[in-house]
Amino acid sequence: MDLVPNDVIYGLALDGKGGQHPLGAGAELPAQQPSWLHLDYGNPEAARWLLQTPLLGDAAREALLGQSNRPKLVRMGETVLLILRGINHNQNHKPEEMVALRIFITPDLIISSRRRPLLSEKDVFEQLQLGGGPDNPADWLVEICDALTDRAGEFVEELHDQILELEEQVLERDLPTTGKLARIRKQLIMIRRYLSPQRDLIARLASEKISWFEEDDRRRLLDIADRLRRWLDDLDAGVARTGVLADEINNMVAEATNRRAYQMSVMALLFLPASFLTGLFGINLGGIPGAESPLAFWVFCASLISLAVVLALWLKHRRWW
Repeated sequence: MDLVPNDVIYGLALDGKGGQHPLGAGAELPAQQPSWLHLDYGNPEAARWLLQTPLLGDAAREALLGQSNRPKLVRMGETVLLILRGINHNQNHKPEEMVALRIFITPDLIISSRRRPLLSEKDVFEQLQLGGGPDNPADWLVEICDALTDRAGEFVEELHDQILELEEQVLERDLPTTGKLARIRKQLIMIRRYLSPQRDLIARLASEKISWFEEDDRRRLLDIADRLRRWLDDLDAGVARTGVLADEINNMVAEATNRRAYQMSVMALLFLPASFLTGLFGINLGGIPGAESPLAFWVFCASLISLAVVLALWLKHRRWW
């Protein structure tokens, strides 16, 4: 019987009643109860154990050691090999950089691994601690899929709320922060890229003829796949809405630019006659009217102001301004 590795994250035996019995480092895996070993394959000790344990075949070792990142389902008799994706809630990480959860599961043993922590794995472990967790490996697999889907749904709802805020800003003709819309759009696309094959994978898992799966497990998996489909519909709608927002923001920017260009053109038109007259009266030739009069400058300034006022009134009358 193989032993529990020293640096195991979670090592426990399912008691069949929703609870668990801890398995310390170096303990033997119980023969009468299904066990769950959860490892960080980035840890050298865990990677060495995964490479050396006789419990795994070559395909399982490759998957659990992080050789593939896309959602994946491989069935080998009564053994199932899965790669699932969860929202990245780690500090200083982007949520759309989804974390891969790798699972090797049989009727008597669960071995899972990941590189970065997931809240979903913690959710299932806390359920077991409280005595309301899964009873067997099939139930555990359903619970982990359910937890991953719930966390993904929460993040999709957050994105939905952010899009609503942007829509309110745009309706109020207020331009959003630079890059905010692009970031939301990127998150929508990246999350959809992983959730779409994961929905198909869970639906396929529900249809697999695995003897240790009960009808209730299959029904719950189909329900999870249906929830994923709804989240994917929301993601598609979010992508479309952000596209409309991007067009509207571009229209607002173009409108503001045109308005400023128009205002500058009007200002240039107002000062064009004044520029002509000052240029004309500024030439250094004899015979300039008022050259000898001390009031000529003030009369000329009053004439320029009057001309600007008349021109402004004319522009307003023609509705050009």
